[in-house]
Amino acid sequence: MTTFAALLAKATRALARANLTYGHGTLDDAEEALVLVAHALGLSLARVDTVPRDKPVSAAACAKAMALIAARIKTRRPAAYLTGEAWLQGLRFFVDERVIVPRSFIAELLAEKLSPWIETKHTVQRALDLCTGSGCLAILLAKVFRNAKVDAVDLSSPALQVARRNIARHRMTKRVRPVESDLFSALGKKRYDLIISNPPYVTTATMRRLPPEYRREPAMALAGGSDGFELVNIILREAANHLTSQGSLVVEIGHHRRRLERAYPGLPFIWPETSGGDDCVFVLRRADLVAPGALRKRPARRRAI
Repeated sequence: MTTFAALLAKATRALARANLTYGHGTLDDAEEALVLVAHALGLSLARVDTVPRDKPVSAAACAKAMALIAARIKTRRPAAYLTGEAWLQGLRFFVDERVIVPRSFIAELLAEKLSPWIETKHTVQRALDLCTGSGCLAILLAKVFRNAKVDAVDLSSPALQVARRNIARHRMTKRVRPVESDLFSALGKKRYDLIISNPPYVTTATMRRLPPEYRREPAMALAGGSDGFELVNIILREAANHLTSQGSLVVEIGHHRRRLERAYPGLPFIWPETSGGDDCVFVLRRADLVAPGALRKRPARRRAI
């Protein structure tokens, strides 16, 4: 009979030999192995650190864990799709291939109540999460701003089915409302104190080069057009019409800060520091968006032929 530590080591070595790609909630072979082995053994990730490393593991349990490792290698499906769950800021969410695996630097900022950009948690009464996917950010938002009613918007009906399941799991059905909409199109004249979004922002060129793990995710949740800003441009143009006078907009755009600032020289973007750096998420006030010339775009640079 082997031990938990020995099984983890064996699983980690197998993943390392396969030259896989990570970034869906784990960063390396060891983290991925821990997620898959814990799931196979019925261990909660929230408490797996308390499991004695010399804990005996039966041959049957080892076989089950290594079968899951083999499936990860053969299919190149992210671990979250194999286990049916993903974790974000200590919360567990159901996921499958209808949504991208939850990951967002906005979640880090929500954990800090978006301080100091949102002065007090009581100022947010109505909030909007655009491109909600699994609903994870909308749920986190509702947990942080306890007086807020949240609209969770997505164009994908299958994604909203997943979001509804997570909303129910976290007992948020009275405060988080899933809405099928192409960004703001189905929201009428509704206004919000806070709008957040982790929209598709992967450029067309990068989409062609994505590793198999990322190609397992819904393309519409990743693809942001030729420059990655197809949806970001719309959000910037229309957000002011849906923000209250003191409202704020928080958007994640990958590591595209320099290009976005070059495209919109009239916008005073604020770039909070996250674990990914200070070029991933921007904050704007409604007043910034309606200032004269704020949304005037600088012409794109022409590439030499």
